[in-house]
Amino acid sequence: MTDKHQRSILKGATWRVIGTLDTIFLSLVFTGKIGKALKIGVIELFTKILLFYLHERIWMRLAFGTEEKTVNGVLVKVEKHYRSLVKGISWRIVGSLDTFWIALFVNRGSEHAVQTAFYIAATEVLTKVLLFWLHERAWLNVKWGKEVTETKS
Repeated sequence: MTDKHQRSILKGATWRVIGTLDTIFLSLVFTGKIGKALKIGVIELFTKILLFYLHERIWMRLAFGTEEKTVNGVLVKVEKHYRSLVKGISWRIVGSLDTFWIALFVNRGSEHAVQTAFYIAATEVLTKVLLFWLHERAWLNVKWGKEVTETKS
């Protein structure tokens, strides 16, 4: 089984809601300004949807952490727990870099812009790896958008 494009889009959108709320919260904690926190969250809403979609499509092509089994003539790809963890870490690197640059842009001109952007992005590493792993494991139970691949006998 593989994921259809529509599934990747919806999966990205659900993750983005969770991720954006987390970023807005962390941005508020470190800037103390709701306006800046919302601005960081809105900008990243758009950049991260595109980045997440690309990340998903790349990971779909990787066999790392998967095992193929044939069940009733249907080839099924089973994902191991460690794949979700490594995938979450790779996404977090991309996502935290994106957050850093956005937070730096929004806070430009501030005396502590680099420090604030770093704190937001670094804290995200902790919160979002866990949130992403939980999101990934939940989506493994969603059957919608899976494309069945027949095996040849």
